[in-house]
Amino acid sequence: MAVPHLQQPSFLLASLKADCMNKPFAQRCHDLEIVIEDFPAKELHAIFPWLVENIFGSLDGIIIGWNLRCLHGRANPTEYAIALDFLDPSGPMMKLVYKLQAEEYRYEFPVSYLPGPVKASMQERVLPECSLYHNKVQFPPSGGVGSNLALNPFEYYMFYFAISLITQRNSPTTHHVSPSNSAYFSLVDTYLKWFLPTEGSVLPPPSSNPGGGIPSPAPRSPAVPFTSYGIHHTSLLKRHIAHQPSVNADPASQEIWRSETVLKVFVEMWLHHYSLEMYQKMQSPHVKESFKPTEEHVLVIRLLVKHLHAFANSLKPEPLSPSAHSHTASPLEEFKRVVIPRFVQQKLYIFLQHCFGHWPLDASFRAVLEMWLSYVQPWRYAPEKPLQSAEPQPRSVSEKWAPFIQENLLMYTKLFVGFLNRALRTDLVSAKNALMVFRVAKVFAQPNLAEMIQKGEQLFLEPELVIPHRQHRIFMTPTLGGSFLSSWPPAITDASFKVKSHVYCLEGQEFQYKQMFGPEVRNLVLRLAQLIGQAQQTAKSISDHSAETMASQSFLSWFRFSPSDMNGSYTGNDLDEIGQDSIKKTDEYLEKAQEYLCQIFRLNEAQLTQMIMNCGAAQDENGKKQLPDCIESEDGLILTPLGRYQIINGLRRFEIEYQGDTDLQPIRSYENATLVRLLFQLSSAINQRFADQMEILCSREDFIGRLCRYHLTNPFLAEKGRHSPALKQRSGRSRRPRISLRFLASYRTLLSLFMIYFIASWFCIGPLACTFIILLGYLLYAIVMTFFTERWKPHQH
Repeated sequence: MAVPHLQQPSFLLASLKADCMNKPFAQRCHDLEIVIEDFPAKELHAIFPWLVENIFGSLDGIIIGWNLRCLHGRANPTEYAIALDFLDPSGPMMKLVYKLQAEEYRYEFPVSYLPGPVKASMQERVLPECSLYHNKVQFPPSGGVGSNLALNPFEYYMFYFAISLITQRNSPTTHHVSPSNSAYFSLVDTYLKWFLPTEGSVLPPPSSNPGGGIPSPAPRSPAVPFTSYGIHHTSLLKRHIAHQPSVNADPASQEIWRSETVLKVFVEMWLHHYSLEMYQKMQSPHVKESFKPTEEHVLVIRLLVKHLHAFANSLKPEPLSPSAHSHTASPLEEFKRVVIPRFVQQKLYIFLQHCFGHWPLDASFRAVLEMWLSYVQPWRYAPEKPLQSAEPQPRSVSEKWAPFIQENLLMYTKLFVGFLNRALRTDLVSAKNALMVFRVAKVFAQPNLAEMIQKGEQLFLEPELVIPHRQHRIFMTPTLGGSFLSSWPPAITDASFKVKSHVYCLEGQEFQYKQMFGPEVRNLVLRLAQLIGQAQQTAKSISDHSAETMASQSFLSWFRFSPSDMNGSYTGNDLDEIGQDSIKKTDEYLEKAQEYLCQIFRLNEAQLTQMIMNCGAAQDENGKKQLPDCIESEDGLILTPLGRYQIINGLRRFEIEYQGDTDLQPIRSYENATLVRLLFQLSSAINQRFADQMEILCSREDFIGRLCRYHLTNPFLAEKGRHSPALKQRSGRSRRPRISLRFLASYRTLLSLFMIYFIASWFCIGPLACTFIILLGYLLYAIVMTFFTERWKPHQH
């Protein structure tokens, strides 16, 4: 941070820095309030940059400052209340800002910390289209790269406040507390309500001069000539601000200047991280992401979007006479009329496009989703309240919102397609992912909304030739040129021009529009409906399998062992993480989402259900899912494109089982590690010593040979190998007869043997006799099983 030029060191600044290290937070704020009241602007000018940095932290993130993002009312109620009072729009800090504003001081803000597109533009000495930067850029006389912005105190304060959300995001935070409960979030809400009021006008700043108000910033000559891209414009209400004398400033110009500055700073610092050119380049998966927004960042933007809707919807009804409008409308009313299309629409669209394409496929996307849904539902923030009715039917979207929908068509259509592509790649068995699909489907299923979106698409596809009186007009971005305050004839055909202008300004003249209600998107919806049906069946099967597993787990299962204990198959599921309640919620969300999708796209529910049953929901006679779609080849099973799609979306899967050497499996939790290693060495020694003899015995065709084949080979491994998609030559390789004693290392087996010996001792049967009885009993069992397994002949597979 560049410190203002001073003739001598400030004793006041040194004193405050010392107090910052020694005094508690409450005492420091009290002392600062006294200093702001008592000292003149010349002394306060020296401490202002340090104080702003001390509150919001340094731009490089090293100094945390007050850490407002992590200051919560429940954890630190006293400090939370003091910080909010000190930084309130009518509090001591703002009084300092206005006191310095009256003297027209300037403070330097490094261009290197501005958002990427702005910084890149200024480094190329191209002036950004936003008037916030006009007449403020200062380059070093030597031609270096350390350029700065010369900001007035109000702009300097707001720049630091807004950008601290970005620069301080790596500071330690409390994860179990919602970001919406922080002091920073509360201050954003307070500033928006104060400077962009939905009722009345902005309160005038307190004046320290008895002769007049605080002057608005006067235009300054640029330090270096710029080349501007696009058609650039000055402040929205140039006639009210730029040419007003600084001594007799109009209160209306003060009102609109502060409101416009706050909005521009918030939009630039929070949304302008992706330019239109960068957004187009980011469509390539090989381009590295330059900025990654956080969930907290998105929550703050959502707060801004919600308030801007309320602010714009508080506009007074237009007078009947257009001439009366130009004379009676206040600057604030004119600002409300154009605040969203001019200042927010383009940057928010690019920001959302980036988030939809690059945000991780997890539940944190819910923040982005709700921010998008807040923007596309301005009627939720209109002053009129919906009538309370007994039936829970959603209220129909009024026709008065048709112009907003048409002028924001891509916000509805292209982003909806982007969400469909995300939903097709997520696990809808998760309740959080199912909830997101439900939320989007519910919003777009509001009565009359789909019809208005479809009407907007028809206006865009309307041939330009049918409107001959508009042939001389060119498409131009609202933010780059054209006056939103000029009145055009209210021709019905102009609606088509507005829709086309919106689409081409955001995507370019070469954009190929994909209809939301066209066949391509309809196929995506059908795929999503099929995936929803599959997810419902998967959730049901998980729930049923869990119930069966819990019923089968009993005390007697500890005394049972079978070859399946050693085959390494995993029989668990995700129910421990999902939970039965979550499974029920998933089913409810998905069922309602499918119903809403049918309403939006006029799908036949009966046909949709039949399609789901025919396209992958079938089950075999064992109650298990069929294998993915494959074709048989010389090398085994090969997945088809349909089979790959089924695996990626979790519709079908191969039964993954261990098919290697059972003795070389990792040691299980139910096994004794020492015994496993000792028994493996003993088995290896026996197999190596008697390998030839065991092979000769297994090659015999009499009963002895069959008995040896049953014990010295693994029929389960050979049988299951036929169901594997592995190569045939791999599954058909020969396995020599061997003996495996690893089952004796199982705690279940050891406990069973211990119980048998313990019970035998009650009948006065010694260990040797008990061992002989066990071996004799197992021999009889093996003889019986040999007759039943004769047809297997596993050694021939």
